[in-house]
Amino acid sequence: MPNRITVGLDGSGAGSAAADWAADEAELRGAALELVHAEDWAQYGPFAAPLPEPRRQWAEDLLSLARDRLLGEHGTLDISTRGTRGVAASKVLAASAADADLLVLGSRGLGTVAGFIVGSTSSATIPETDTPVVLVRSVDGGERPPGDADDAGPVVLGVDPHSNCDRLLAFACEEADRRSCPLVVVHAWSLPPVFSCAPSLDPGVGKEMADGLEDTLRELLSPWEQKYPQLAVDARVVIGQPAIQILDAGSGAALLVVGRRIRRPVPGARIGPITHAVMHHATSPVAVVAHD
Repeated sequence: MPNRITVGLDGSGAGSAAADWAADEAELRGAALELVHAEDWAQYGPFAAPLPEPRRQWAEDLLSLARDRLLGEHGTLDISTRGTRGVAASKVLAASAADADLLVLGSRGLGTVAGFIVGSTSSATIPETDTPVVLVRSVDGGERPPGDADDAGPVVLGVDPHSNCDRLLAFACEEADRRSCPLVVVHAWSLPPVFSCAPSLDPGVGKEMADGLEDTLRELLSPWEQKYPQLAVDARVVIGQPAIQILDAGSGAALLVVGRRIRRPVPGARIGPITHAVMHHATSPVAVVAHD
């Protein structure tokens, strides 16, 4: 295993917050930290052309100053830097994270109600890589993340028990185990339209379906609870829109984990609507884990 975390820097407060979160996470994992700045030539004009010298110097200074700052706070970390240039920053970041354990990116904060904006580079990078991606918002646009990687909140995972959840569960269990915090697993559901009148005709229909889903979720979690016997797992089957229920459970979480299906044969891969909503509205760091 590479045992390395890669973080993208762009000179923004959100990028600095992502670097701080990544440094804390690297300490938890005993991993090396790589700081990457990817210049997107296309944003400086209609044609791809080498960047002017002042801009190249700015990028080098950005990485050097960030490394010095993080070493001052995390003196034992192995921190390296890499400046890259390419037409598409998302592809450069995805390539940089190809052999990393984790890619960390920043997102611009809008406050506790509105959540945060996921920038175009972050949105474009996530479908480009199978490496788990963590999005970190800054506090009020500043340079600090909303909490440390070892924050006291739980790790919250949103799942669909009928899909392949192994990669999601492995990631979430490992993160909760590192932090010695509870793992909250949430599955949200609603009655199919064909059963919309069933509860009024037979109140037991809804309870019967909920009980069946709880049994399915417990069966899914059973081998992971055996693998991590010291982990406190709170399994929740709730009625409602999945994104809303995951966001509600994830308020104050140390980390919120959601999935993204890998669709290799399909060009122009997309992020699912539930994950997309969670990414844009969560106030906690969000981990997007690719799975089959």
